[in-house]
Amino acid sequence: MLKIGYLGPEGTFTQQAALHYLHNKQEADLNAMPNIRDTLLAVQRGDLDLAVIPFENSIEGSVNIVLDVLAWEVNLKIIDELILRISQTLMVTPGAKWQDITEVYTHPQSAGQCRLFLDTHLPQAKLYLTSSNAEGARQAQRAGRTAGAIGPEAAADKFGLQVVLRDIQDNDNNFTRFVVAGNETSRLPAARNRTSIVFSTEHKPGSLACILDIFNLWDINMTKIESRPSRGQLGRYIFFIDIDGHMSDPDVRDALTMIQRKTNFYKFLGSYPMAEID
Repeated sequence: MLKIGYLGPEGTFTQQAALHYLHNKQEADLNAMPNIRDTLLAVQRGDLDLAVIPFENSIEGSVNIVLDVLAWEVNLKIIDELILRISQTLMVTPGAKWQDITEVYTHPQSAGQCRLFLDTHLPQAKLYLTSSNAEGARQAQRAGRTAGAIGPEAAADKFGLQVVLRDIQDNDNNFTRFVVAGNETSRLPAARNRTSIVFSTEHKPGSLACILDIFNLWDINMTKIESRPSRGQLGRYIFFIDIDGHMSDPDVRDALTMIQRKTNFYKFLGSYPMAEID
């Protein structure tokens, strides 16, 4: 039986994604993990077969810890992805009035997705950032009637809280892309595929433009580019790129071969089926 890890405890959006991933698939043992880094490292060690982790959100952008761990700390591949609509809810102790709460517990991503709501409707509340939305619900439940939590409705059910407001995110177009990471190196291409890489270039004019021109030369659509510090000299960066297509496509393979030759750090992160918005 597959052992799949996700950001726990129970009641997180990532647990919802893991359950969604398993729908109509083989049975698996789901393991709630304390944080994203530990989840990925457990797969690297072989303690877990797969990790389901949040990768990017349509409002808050990429989850930086995921990018950093995939680049520097593990040699895992992204083998699948799924996209879920995220509905943020405000939950309180049963009977409490949400307008009176003085503290709010939630994960940093959820806080960012609800920044306007917090500033407008709960300016008096102190914000406490937690390791997960489920942990935020747990802390709010312990804090009592003066506390609220933001997160998925499942967290309210898990910790005995009452949902008082739904869809409090600042933008209704709120989707999170989750990826499935494992030690598997390749999968057969699907009808539509995505490929992810990370690399760095020489620190001189035109180096990045040279890489991007390669995609143009092979008529490959780039869907994401993001930089992260290189963990070396200040002002030096690595670049994460997503493109349409699969490594088995001749044009993709040839383009990536040329890119690898023109970079001083290169890592292939995987080719995998492209998800549809759920």
